[in-house]
Amino acid sequence: MAETNDHGPSIKDNEQYQALREQGMSKEQAARIANTPRSEAARRGGQAPAYAEWSKEHLHDRAYEIGIDGHADMLKAELIDALRNH
Repeated sequence: MAETNDHGPSIKDNEQYQALREQGMSKEQAARIANTPRSEAARRGGQAPAYAEWSKEHLHDRAYEIGIDGHADMLKAELIDALRNH
């Protein structure tokens, strides 16, 4: 009998998959992350500069792209906070 956290041979890291699912992540996304070798995952991301380095205009554009309400009236710090918590 399989353990309750054994998600089959297609999931390479059952523990990580289960933790991601408990955090509310979709099955597909959790599986993608759990199946990515950690050495490869460590090389991904981190390419974009921090929001604090962006111009206010660029922050406004990004907020508009992702549909943050009230972005036109926000200060730079408010835009950064809204983008980080979207």
